[in-house]
Amino acid sequence: MSHVQRFDHIGITVADLERATEFFVGLGLEVEGTTTVEGEFVETVCAIPGARCRIVMLAPPGGGSKLELASFVTPDNLPGSPEALANEVGLRNVSFEVGDLDAALEAVAAAGYGLVGGVGDHEGVVRMAYVRGPEGIVVSLFEQTAR
Repeated sequence: MSHVQRFDHIGITVADLERATEFFVGLGLEVEGTTTVEGEFVETVCAIPGARCRIVMLAPPGGGSKLELASFVTPDNLPGSPEALANEVGLRNVSFEVGDLDAALEAVAAAGYGLVGGVGDHEGVVRMAYVRGPEGIVVSLFEQTAR
């Protein structure tokens, strides 16, 4: 018996919530809502006494699984590993299908974000690239080239 009913979201903690939100909105996600959480609920779930966190929920056009960006007001955010490669244990990447990979890569480059490696072609079916987004977040962008 499966306990999971559906995939809801991926959460990423960032120090600069506005910059990270701007990056993902630039890719085409839409802000679904913003909030601040504090008190017993977040302290219990996160096991961080005195936690206060600002959250932005983003969704792809038309709905679907969401991306939660969170930034702690208290206590201070702790630094992660912004230069992590794909073999570092932890969240590997956040992946989005795009209609035109080259155009998406040009847009993120214009915003100051670069490739982790290069653009790969998998058997003429998928083209993909990893982009290093704000705060080192690795974002996988891929285009279906054959259906």
